[in-house]
Amino acid sequence: MKIARALLALAALSGCGPVQSTAYLMDAEVQIEAARTAQAERYAPYEWTSANLYYRKSKEEVGYADFEQAVDFAQKAQKFAVQARENAMKATRKEEAPKAP
Repeated sequence: MKIARALLALAALSGCGPVQSTAYLMDAEVQIEAARTAQAERYAPYEWTSANLYYRKSKEEVGYADFEQAVDFAQKAQKFAVQARENAMKATRKEEAPKAP
């Protein structure tokens, strides 16, 4: 019985890499789209570029079945995309703020 449980647990864990990397990639993609909507290309080019490069590298690592690296890169892509969106929104607010006479 213990052996069956161990085998079942091992089988369940073997699928975690692809599932986890796909979930993180989807989250990163959503955050990149949110950054695009906030005009991060214009207002936060460093973070925008970093997010996109990490996203592409994550997809490349999935292709090589290196899921641990793929998750790491997808998390970094998500982090930079969130930062890009926040920076772009701050820059937009500053631009729209009324200028003091």
